[in-house]
Amino acid sequence: MDEQTVVLAPAKINLALHVTGRRADGYHLLDSLVAFTRFGDRVTVAPSDEDRFAITGPYAAGLPADDTNLVLRALKAMRAEFGRTEPISISLEKNLPVASGVGGGSSDAAAVMRGLASLWHLPADPERLGRIGIGLGADVPMCLAARPLIARGIGDEITPVDGFPSLGIVLVNPGVAVSTAAVFAALSSRDNPPLPPLPGHLDFHTLCNWLETTRNDLEAPARALEPAINGTLAALKKAGAHFVRMSGSGATCFGLFESGNLAKRAASEIRKRKPGWFVAATRNTSKDDTA
Repeated sequence: MDEQTVVLAPAKINLALHVTGRRADGYHLLDSLVAFTRFGDRVTVAPSDEDRFAITGPYAAGLPADDTNLVLRALKAMRAEFGRTEPISISLEKNLPVASGVGGGSSDAAAVMRGLASLWHLPADPERLGRIGIGLGADVPMCLAARPLIARGIGDEITPVDGFPSLGIVLVNPGVAVSTAAVFAALSSRDNPPLPPLPGHLDFHTLCNWLETTRNDLEAPARALEPAINGTLAALKKAGAHFVRMSGSGATCFGLFESGNLAKRAASEIRKRKPGWFVAATRNTSKDDTA
């Protein structure tokens, strides 16, 4: 085709995640510092003679290619909002493990929305896309932003964080899927204190020191449900990570390093010890890396 748009669907990392309450409709209230990585899935959207959807990549087998996939739901929602009917081809290169706590499905949906907005030459209106996104899932609006941010409410109240430091990040998943619903159901407390205020100036060490005063409230129930997470965190510590934690509802864990080179070295070390695990060395995106 003569025109196509390729969009990165970055991994979403909950650097800190406090569960602060629960709404009457069952949605949990969160307070989370979120970063996105330069590693992720890749979405290609292009004009076509008929609708097509293909999934490739190392984790393609874990995903349905039917209307339950958030990618196709995002296409349907964009068509309904903007009155578009032309056939579209979508290719999803699935590099992130499925059901792993790094927002892969939500990020894929957001990438499709950004890709279609570019392909259709729609006027830039983040608020309008955000309204469509929240109808697809609570994480989609933050994945549309794809930059350092604080997410509150059910994840839809977003405050960008400027001056965020560059981090070397290693993502590790032991090859287990964890049910988000099961982790939330196992929470011992749903009314926990919110995040403390961020320091005025953020560098690597200031951020890590601040993270030490925070939590991921989902980590304890996830570790109880899936003990392999304990070994994942231990592997990151052994490889020299300055700070380690589980992301989201798990089972993917992350380690923070002062540089991308240190992260690459650590990832190589973990791969040698655990060849069957998902291991990726990357860095976080800035506000200018969202395309």
